[in-house]
Formats: sequence, C-alpha cells, structure tokens
Amino acid sequence: MTWLADASVLLAREDVDDVHHDHARELLEGPEPVATLDLAYYEVTNVAIRAWGDAAAARRLRGLVAALADDGGVVRADENLISRVSELAAEHRLSSYDAAYVAAASAIGARLVSCDVRDLVSAGLALLPAEALAS
Repeated sequence: MTWLADASVLLAREDVDDVHHDHARELLEGPEPVATLDLAYYEVTNVAIRAWGDAAAARRLRGLVAALADDGGVVRADENLISRVSELAAEHRLSSYDAAYVAAASAIGARLVSCDVRDLVSAGLALLPAEALAS
C-alpha cells in the first residue's frame, strides 16, 4: 500500500504537541511508501514560518517533503489533476487544496492520510495516521 500524506500529517510529525505526532512519525518512518503533493512544500513552509515563526522547522519540513520524493514520490500538478480537483471540490464542498490531495492520492492509486477530521476524514476521503497504521 502506498500512502499519500497531506501537509497536516507532515506538520503533525514536526509538532511534538500535536495529538497525531506519534502516529504521523511512525507512518512517515515506516516500511510502506509515502508520497505527497508538490503543494505540501508551500503549505508546510507557510505554517512553519507564519504560525510557528520557526525557519529551522520550515527547513526540516521541506527536507521531509524532499525525502518523500525519494520514497513514494511527489505528485506534481498538471492539467488532468487540476481538472479533477475542480470536480472534487464542487462534489465534496472542499477547498481546492484539500481536493488536490484527494485527487493526487487517486491519481497514483494511494490512500490519503490526513489529520483534517472536519473536511477529509469525516467525509471518508482520508484516514487518520493511526487508522492507516492499523490497516
């Protein structure tokens, strides 16, 4: 099984106070391949700089995204993916950012892992890191 981790999982791995920290770390360091979307570079950098004020965390997180590129890969945006994002955003009332992760997971035949309970997990579009580990 290949997992596609959204930015919330990457951020949870970095944030020791996050309720999903241990499971996110275990998933990202586990034996199963993990991919992400190129959008993750921007999202993790934004949170680390703007919300946390931590440039060192931003560098570590960008390094994590780069490491995933070597593991499961980084899905790049293209016209087909963006077209699917539009459909998913409208169908599920998602932000384009969340829909992009859903579309990317589908495009590579992966399961989406997210800490976004409100928009993704509760809608059945993603699994929490703990659920992914248990499956």
